[in-house]
Amino acid sequence: MQLLATRFGTLRLAVAAIGLVLIGAASAALVAGAGGGARHGKNVVSLDANGTQVAANGTGALAGIGDSEARQSYAQTRANAPKHAKARAPRSNTASMATGISPGAPSDAEVKRELKQLERGGPGAPGGRAILLPNGQAEAPVNAPGVVARVIAGGNAIANFPYIWGGGHGSWQDNGYDCSGSVSYALAAGGLLKSPLTSGSFESWGDPGPGKWITIEASGGHVYMYVAGLRFDTSGRSGPLGTRWSTLIRSNAGFVARHPPGL
Repeated sequence: MQLLATRFGTLRLAVAAIGLVLIGAASAALVAGAGGGARHGKNVVSLDANGTQVAANGTGALAGIGDSEARQSYAQTRANAPKHAKARAPRSNTASMATGISPGAPSDAEVKRELKQLERGGPGAPGGRAILLPNGQAEAPVNAPGVVARVIAGGNAIANFPYIWGGGHGSWQDNGYDCSGSVSYALAAGGLLKSPLTSGSFESWGDPGPGKWITIEASGGHVYMYVAGLRFDTSGRSGPLGTRWSTLIRSNAGFVARHPPGL
């Protein structure tokens, strides 16, 4: 009888040990699966992708985007974005768009106007740097070339629009804009673009390196730019985001600097 009890106790210990091994294996598989999902997210999510990717992969996949500020910039898809009236089509320099030549050099009329403004201290920010106004609009420097002033005016036109994934790519006139849609709209207002570009396309647009007036920072998943010292971007703060101007400088690690020829 004592021998039977001893054997029964040994059997219980063996069963318990097998159970612990099985639980450990299941836990390891679960952890490995979760890690694989996070790694997969890095490869399938882009801020320039359309809303179908969000629906297919879920907004949780956004955690895989390496650029933290770009990751924050996702606010909502078009279906649940805040209601906003459509923007007007950007008022561009049609002559420069037709020729494809960047209007970096101001015309004689623009030079005369800027000299008069400097003489009388007219409207415009001094010192070659734009000013961020309390209402979120940017004020162009008095000595900025006309094309730069028009790019700033284009940015002002959508400075309070909500972020919408893919916004500004189907039409210039939209209810919201994503990162590349915002930059494209402002550049089109200056006559520098005929149609919207994606963030990846901006990596090879224009001339390499920073510009005197306009510097575009582009990567495969995000794009922003500096115009006369102000940053035009859709990322960098928590909560629902939109296109706007900022005086803050952000890291350009992983980005390619480009600029319009002559600017």
